[in-house]
Amino acid sequence: MQAFLFSMALCFLSLSLSAQSSFIQNKVIAHRGAWKKNELPQNSIASLREAIRLGCEGSEFDVWMTADEVLVINHDVDFQGLDIEHETYETLLSKKLPNGEKIPTLEEYLREGMKQKKTKLILEFKPSEISTERSERVGELAVLTVQKLQAQDWVEYITFSYEGGLKAIATDPTAKVAYLTGDKSPAELKEAGFYGFDYNFRILQLKPNWIEEARQLGLTTNSWTVNDPEVMQFLLDKKIDFITTDEPETLLKMVGK
Repeated sequence: MQAFLFSMALCFLSLSLSAQSSFIQNKVIAHRGAWKKNELPQNSIASLREAIRLGCEGSEFDVWMTADEVLVINHDVDFQGLDIEHETYETLLSKKLPNGEKIPTLEEYLREGMKQKKTKLILEFKPSEISTERSERVGELAVLTVQKLQAQDWVEYITFSYEGGLKAIATDPTAKVAYLTGDKSPAELKEAGFYGFDYNFRILQLKPNWIEEARQLGLTTNSWTVNDPEVMQFLLDKKIDFITTDEPETLLKMVGK
């Protein structure tokens, strides 16, 4: 019996490793999906599908929480003139994206992304404009939703909310959470339990040594939002792990994909 259980455990481990190893590795993270070239709505299911079709390593998207605690995908707190944090999900359904899509919920977005095993889903949970406690709640609920759908292999997290990031890590210590604001050194992030940083390229131009420092500490490195090929090349020369861009087609050509 013990031999059987051990064999089954090895089988599940092998399947998990196989799923993880199938993901693309080319440094290209599509910012809000791949939307710009084909004029798709940002953070839409359509822009996610296009990022997957292009073969991006990751597709980034933004998460807010409605007044009734539904997690939805949109870059700004304003959705078609409605303040997401002060409206119910049902109210948001009265508006449509330009292509006719409704505002996606986090569950819907994750389920779409989980139909494939090539492109990672880079989940940015937004800091609340109401309170720090609400930012922490968004971080917690985002992780719980990922766990509910068993989407851990697909999802990595980023956030400008330091407190929300800490809450996400406390909710799931294995969650891969990177910090966006740029006011913490690699050593500080490592000590706090973050997985890496995702800093604006201007910060890394001023502090390029942070990329190597993070690497030495076992942290991942990413930079946003990089649309200039010269800046892309600067970061590639520094051996950054990922680059977030509105121009994934350009970066894909530069990395030879």
